[in-house]
Amino acid sequence: MDPNAAADNDRLRPWTHSADRADLATYQMNRLRLGLRRVLDGNAFYRAKLDEVDVRALTSLERLDTLPFTLKREFVEAQRAHEPFGTNLTAPLRDYVRLHQTSGTTGEPLAVLDTTETWDWWAHCWAAIYHAAGVGPDDVIFLAFSFGPFIGFWSAYEGGKRIGALVVPGGGQTSAQRLRTILHVGATVLVCTPTYALRLAEVAREEGIDLVASSVRVTIHAGEPGASIPSTRARIEEAWGARAYDHIGMTEMGAYAFTCLRQDNVHVNEAEFIAEILDPATDEPVPEGATGELVLTNLGRWDWPAIRYRTRDLVVRGPAHCPCGRTLLTLPGGVLGRVDDMLIVRGVNIYPSSIEVVLRRFPAIDEYRIIVRRVGALDEIEIEVECPVELVPEVEAALRQALGLRVPVRAVAPGSLPRFELKARRVVDRRQEGT
Repeated sequence: MDPNAAADNDRLRPWTHSADRADLATYQMNRLRLGLRRVLDGNAFYRAKLDEVDVRALTSLERLDTLPFTLKREFVEAQRAHEPFGTNLTAPLRDYVRLHQTSGTTGEPLAVLDTTETWDWWAHCWAAIYHAAGVGPDDVIFLAFSFGPFIGFWSAYEGGKRIGALVVPGGGQTSAQRLRTILHVGATVLVCTPTYALRLAEVAREEGIDLVASSVRVTIHAGEPGASIPSTRARIEEAWGARAYDHIGMTEMGAYAFTCLRQDNVHVNEAEFIAEILDPATDEPVPEGATGELVLTNLGRWDWPAIRYRTRDLVVRGPAHCPCGRTLLTLPGGVLGRVDDMLIVRGVNIYPSSIEVVLRRFPAIDEYRIIVRRVGALDEIEIEVECPVELVPEVEAALRQALGLRVPVRAVAPGSLPRFELKARRVVDRRQEGT
């Protein structure tokens, strides 16, 4: 399929993805009103939260700030106080058919439940991700992860069924076994984290497997910002001989964003989500081109709603148009990092993704790790990199040019750093250990 086609999969694209912005806002507002009625009728968590809010005053999206924010810790506290599932349940418990939980990488895991209706909505959201990447019923989708309580695996599976593709789960297999299965079944689509796509490529080299000669033509990634980082995406595409696409979602929110065939921007699926991008310090909307925190409201998960949910993810507000024909809000570069992930090193703000941008330019680097230490009253970082020792000065120079400060780099032996199947944890915080 031509990556520059203006109307990729046009017959499958919801009208809302190319709608006039005013018509889209009206559509979102109507769905929000209907959903709030349902929530206020049966959801104890939001009934208490919205008790002093005059929902009738919510006449347009410009008045969305009349609703309070929702924080993850509120959901967690409600579950702790009302074990095991909390109070954010709009339907009777007998109506819920799926239970998943957050990964726990940013705190206590959160249990999230879905009814048949909301689980079907998840599949619908994932169908939009597949359609945007040019994936359809003739494809064979391989899901390269072990199936556990994390929702991303299962929703990707359901979305593949929704579009009529053959879906092959890769749970319970080693990386080498997954590669052999991909070749055996003729998989055309790989779904995994960007880190694991590179790990599979590493194993393929060890096994003498030519991935470029395989039938995989599309890779879809989530869990990390890597697929929206040009240098990381280029590494994946070169290793697999395929086009790599990003997808962003959250267990507590839904699968809310995707890249189109042009790969220029991440699109927010505003047919199913209301997005706000706010200054974390002032809670005021940021202008186009500025960075802010993404705040989301899902519009199809009213049995486990998340209203004005603070994702803690930092994004850039892009234009609401794309050469692909979509008029959806765009997030150039995808998720840049989390509000809480920022490192302040000698007065310079650094996000781990900005380090990845540099390191992925070097083909000789397979894996890396960021060590954070406290030296006196200041934070310092050192980067361990699997690369030849003679490459270290060049890597340090590239980091200094990109970040504006000197970062020590230490070469370590190939294969000595941890490998990850799910979200990579490359930042090791040793500030509590002293110097």
